[in-house]
Amino acid sequence: MIFDLTAKKLISYDQDNSSENLRDNFVAFIHGLISFPLDIPGTAYHECLQGRKKAMRMLKNLLQERRANPRKYRSDFFDYVLEELQEDRGILTEAIALDLMFVLLFASFETTSLALTLAVKFLSDNPLVLKKLTEEHEGILRNRVDSNSGLTWNEYKSMKFTFQVINETVRLANIVPGIFRKALRDIQFKGYTIPEGWAVMVCPPAVHLSPEKYEDPLAFNPWRWEGLELNGASKKFMAFGGGMRFCVGTEFTKVQMAVFLHCLVTKFRWQAIKGGNIVRTPGLQFPSGYHIQLMERDKKIQLTQSYAQ
Repeated sequence: MIFDLTAKKLISYDQDNSSENLRDNFVAFIHGLISFPLDIPGTAYHECLQGRKKAMRMLKNLLQERRANPRKYRSDFFDYVLEELQEDRGILTEAIALDLMFVLLFASFETTSLALTLAVKFLSDNPLVLKKLTEEHEGILRNRVDSNSGLTWNEYKSMKFTFQVINETVRLANIVPGIFRKALRDIQFKGYTIPEGWAVMVCPPAVHLSPEKYEDPLAFNPWRWEGLELNGASKKFMAFGGGMRFCVGTEFTKVQMAVFLHCLVTKFRWQAIKGGNIVRTPGLQFPSGYHIQLMERDKKIQLTQSYAQ
């Protein structure tokens, strides 16, 4: 669902009208992203390279098609990229543009979809958290002047407990298991010297799951964020990276998750059916998926009443 939404907004992609499955190519790329670099058929690394190659070919074909048949009105992000390419300033090249679209598609769906899946699992396993979250969003609906209007920015900013749920979810998710940096000069650290040019890998799970940083670190406890304001990364929280390369999509991700949770708890009820087992490879994965039965809220209330009668 997240991929379909993102691909539609970025490149107007529609799976039903495409000869090749773009999402499958990205899934293959993701599964081999951190793998032993053995490029022979059957390995995750080979499938990763093939997935990227096929996805890039689809994007290049789309770029050539747009150039041959330009649109009168801009309707997606790719149109803006194409417009920038046509301006004779030399800043954006075709290769950079295609890489940009690939990275945006990758970053916009994989992390968000995994985080939302984990959030639904945590809510299913923690009824008190679900109750508190539902109360917050029902309060938003009650205070709305026009009951038929959509979410407003002020309503979004008022979701205090929702932000606590999101922070706790991404802390435990650790979807990005490593952050890579390069030492620009010799650095002294705890008696060691990191030479200039060496790669440094920061491991967020080592921080997020540390009992020295968090009380009962493996527990899902959104209340631990109560009263805390997070405006970027810190030495205790780096789910979205940090420093000059702090994730530019952080706020967009939070909006996506908050809107999804708002619709979920106000319009639906659900129960877990199967799956939900989590593995790290090293990123977060649900090998058996996480299957739930989703019911419209009013219908479930009616069904419960009929059983009671």
